[in-house]
Amino acid sequence: ESLMKMPEPPVLPHFKPADYVDILAQIHEELEYCPPDEKSCLYLLQFQVFRGLGEAKLSRRSLQAAWEKASTIHEKLIFGAWLKYEKRGEEPISDLLGSCGKCSQEFKLLDFVSQISADSLGISYDDESDEFQGSPVVHFRIRDDMIACDRRKLAALSTPLYAMLNGGFKESHLEVIDMSRNGISPIGMRAISKFSLSGRLPYLSAESILEMLDFANKFCCKGLKDACEQKLASFVSSRQDAIDYMECAIELGCSILAASCLQVLLNELPECLNDEQVVRIFSSANKQQRSTMAGNASFSLYCLLGEVSMSISATSDVTVSFLEKLVDSASDSRQKQLSLHQLACVRLLRKDHAEAERLFNAAFTAGHVYSVVGLARLASLRSNKHYSLNLLDSVMSSRWPLGWMYQERALYLDGDSKLENLNKATELDPTLTYPYMFRAASLMKRQSVEAALMEINRILGFKLVLECLELRFCCYLALEDYRAALCDVQAILTLAPDYRMIGGRVAAKQLRTLVMENVEQWTTADCWMQLYDRWSSVDDIGSLSVIYQMLESDAAKGVLYFRQSLLLLRLNCPEAAMRSLQLAREHAASQHERLVYEGWILYDTGHCEEGLQKAEASIAIQRSFEAFFLKAYALADSSLEPSTSATVVSLLEDALRCPSDRLRKGQALNNLGSVYVDCGNLDLAAECYINALKIGHTRAHQGLARVHFLRNNRTGAFEEMTKLIEKARSNASAYEKRSEYCDRDLTKADLQMVTKLDPLRVYPYRYRAAVLMDNHKEKDAISELTKAIAFKADLNLLHLRAAFHEHVGDISGALRDCRAALSVDPNHQEMLELHHRVNSQEP
Repeated sequence: ESLMKMPEPPVLPHFKPADYVDILAQIHEELEYCPPDEKSCLYLLQFQVFRGLGEAKLSRRSLQAAWEKASTIHEKLIFGAWLKYEKRGEEPISDLLGSCGKCSQEFKLLDFVSQISADSLGISYDDESDEFQGSPVVHFRIRDDMIACDRRKLAALSTPLYAMLNGGFKESHLEVIDMSRNGISPIGMRAISKFSLSGRLPYLSAESILEMLDFANKFCCKGLKDACEQKLASFVSSRQDAIDYMECAIELGCSILAASCLQVLLNELPECLNDEQVVRIFSSANKQQRSTMAGNASFSLYCLLGEVSMSISATSDVTVSFLEKLVDSASDSRQKQLSLHQLACVRLLRKDHAEAERLFNAAFTAGHVYSVVGLARLASLRSNKHYSLNLLDSVMSSRWPLGWMYQERALYLDGDSKLENLNKATELDPTLTYPYMFRAASLMKRQSVEAALMEINRILGFKLVLECLELRFCCYLALEDYRAALCDVQAILTLAPDYRMIGGRVAAKQLRTLVMENVEQWTTADCWMQLYDRWSSVDDIGSLSVIYQMLESDAAKGVLYFRQSLLLLRLNCPEAAMRSLQLAREHAASQHERLVYEGWILYDTGHCEEGLQKAEASIAIQRSFEAFFLKAYALADSSLEPSTSATVVSLLEDALRCPSDRLRKGQALNNLGSVYVDCGNLDLAAECYINALKIGHTRAHQGLARVHFLRNNRTGAFEEMTKLIEKARSNASAYEKRSEYCDRDLTKADLQMVTKLDPLRVYPYRYRAAVLMDNHKEKDAISELTKAIAFKADLNLLHLRAAFHEHVGDISGALRDCRAALSVDPNHQEMLELHHRVNSQEP
């Protein structure tokens, strides 16, 4: 019954421009010509575009660029903290890099105090020819103490002091001036005197420096104020320090001190947002205080705070407060679109419908077309579905419709019309989850459980979604296939150990316990047999489930967590894979095994050289399969030198001589075969692939097919790939590869099957577009690429469409695609050349 009440898809709090290609192109063009101090904001906007597209790697790269291009201290520390937050869980990498003699800059606090120019501590007046009317020495009385100061040097600290000590004021003629009521102690005044002579502060307590800071603020002594700020900034080491000094910094307008406090607070995200004092600092700051705290980076700061707060609780007062500050900080149309839409989404979740409508309207008016979703939902809540449909129809009639528009429109329809719109949504954007789930739930309602299973398998074939796994789990329960149900719930728990099912009402662990009562228990030997079978049939979800079960036994957990990480990478779950690698490291049975897992962690996070060092350190302790395999894999990936191939072959042969199980030896043989193919030694390559197949490494069919093809045996290659298609559970890649060994008609059929099984694979779209172009159907060719670009920001698709636009004389369209593609990969050489050529043709 719970499945029949399919929840509506959420209104996503992301920046989702109707034409992301256009926005990416604009950003790239602006980055080319804007001054350096504007680049970070543009990279932040690019980050938001990629975040809305669900492109995690690209969004993180944009955030990295924002950090690298930061032109101010505030931007540097905000984006540094954001990167640390995005990579939470990866902090151990910093320690691993340290063990290799390399520092991870991303997790390092900035020592920005030392970066501030000493010029800012200079003296305001340094003209020795100035005539001073009074005594060259002036004494300041502070209660019972007398402090002697050089009148000229003290006057040079600021214009007000100069006027007081050498102007029309009576103090300019006095030799003793009473300072007892100015909040400065004798210790503080003596330190000020010394600073006026040397330009340096003596070592003092924080309390004394605060007195001097207050004095500097009252008498406008910029150099003294900066020196006090820097000294206080070096005292900020804990959250409470940051809270205490931040209040002082904001009150006195001390940007250096405020930056030091801000860095310490942001470094503790998200935990620090549980501290009421921290929240009060950020949520109560007015425009001037925000400027002191974050300089010109207020929008970036509240973007970060808003995102973190939404992840903790999207409906909290804290989130609302931060997003209101974000709206106030927005300075251009695109920033307003994002901030208004995010705040509107939160207001909608809080059921503050009137305010949500006002904000969605403002975002929509500013140009954020996706905000129409919020307006349509609000109209529906008022039982005015007709108005919701009119809103969506007006948007769809004014531009090329997108998948989410049809998905949203379906919510306000019934029966066949609803299904027609959901089918159209899937056609335009096959990555949308809701249409598959609704169709599957509807089929279950009609007791067509097998058909429901087929429908939900469509999306699980190319996109691992927890909600879809949960729905399939329920399908299997309905079929009383408890073993398959157990498989799915164990896969869910691998990805999210605390996941709750059935609308969040039941912990997945509880359901697993109930299902296991209906399933025959496997021994350790059974589990290994099942793992071999599933690994051989390329059933990655099934393999995950078996490993989950094996981890409950006393088996060597390090090896199992490592296997788990490999599967999660294949399933495109990099964060979960990294968690598993960390667990493998924690549960390693020996030092040499631990070093291998550390090597993989470093390699997978882009530190190939350091990963190689770990492999070598492991081999120095004990020669093992995994250490040689890691070294061979990393070396093959990092070097293009022809001599490297011989080294990789030698390393893989060393690996194969070491003890290991068939799963890993099959992978090593497969890799060895690939190296032999690249070297042109087809006989040795074929031998490797055949041996890999003998021990159940099914993917070796693809390598053997390549050998047949290179021997001009297309029929043999086709037959080899057909065997892989028959054996593999996940076979979209097999169909794609087989298409290379067919005639044109069979190629077309295979690539249609690829798109059906995995619409995210881009080669079929490119092939079909190229064929259409060869047949002089230019519009159809461009349309084929546009269809895929609408839901996938892919460099190769954009590159090909740019070339097609250039071919038909659409220079502006070609230039737009070039710029968007360079946002995806700024260093792609062919794309840079095409961009240069097209740019020179623009009128």
